[in-house]
Order: sequence, then structure tokens, then C-alpha cells
Amino acid sequence: MKLVMIINQELPLGLIANTTAVLGLSLGERVPDLIGPDIQDEEGIIHAGITKVNIPVLGTSREQLKDLYENLAREKFDEITMIDFNTVAQRSKCYEDYTIALAATSKDELDFLGVCLYGPEEKINKLTGNLRLLR
Repeated sequence: MKLVMIINQELPLGLIANTTAVLGLSLGERVPDLIGPDIQDEEGIIHAGITKVNIPVLGTSREQLKDLYENLAREKFDEITMIDFNTVAQRSKCYEDYTIALAATSKDELDFLGVCLYGPEEKINKLTGNLRLLR
């Protein structure tokens, strides 16, 4: 299985950091086996478990991100978990506000900050092979 985050490369650094944090927390809730066990160091200090998989963060344009999302949503790739973070969520003050606002938003009005994909490596590579690491 492979995990990638695809982020709107035009965002300011703070929003990029926030977007990847939101996507990572959301995926961690859905796929709990991604996190390893706590580890004790030589001095006996416990370090909380972190991700067991690499997380490439890829960059793309706002338009390409929307196209990718719509393609995945339309094709219904059953083996791929897709989580999006959009401007409706980013502007909402709480989850209840987000649910109300998103329910009143058409897909054409959505603007994406980032998308997280988790699934079979060959399928993820096929979908994202043309994207570069975000730098």
C-alpha cells in the first residue's frame, strides 16, 4: 500500500503545513495500522509511535488538483481511500459549520487545498506518477 499527499503548490507555507496535518490526522483515523508502536530510547524515554510508511508530499496546481479529485470521485476507485481538504473546511470555525456549509456547496464550487490518497502502490503511482515532490 502507498500513501501520498497532493497539495496545491500555490498555497502559502502555513496553509501547506495545515493541509498536510489535517489530511494526515484524517487518514490516521481511517487506517490505524499506519502508526507504529511507542519506542523506548537508550535512556528509557518513551517516544510516541509515528507513521510506518513514507509520506511523499507532491505539488500541483489548483486546477490539476480539482481535476484529480473529480476523476477519482467519478471513477470510484474502490481500493483507494481519498481524503480531501477544501476551502469550505479551511474557512469553517468548527466541524458543525463545515458540515452545514459543505452540504450547501456544489462540487463545481469546491476549491481544494490538498488530497490524500492511500491504496495499492501501482494504482497510486499511475494516478500521481506525473507529479513532482513539493519543494
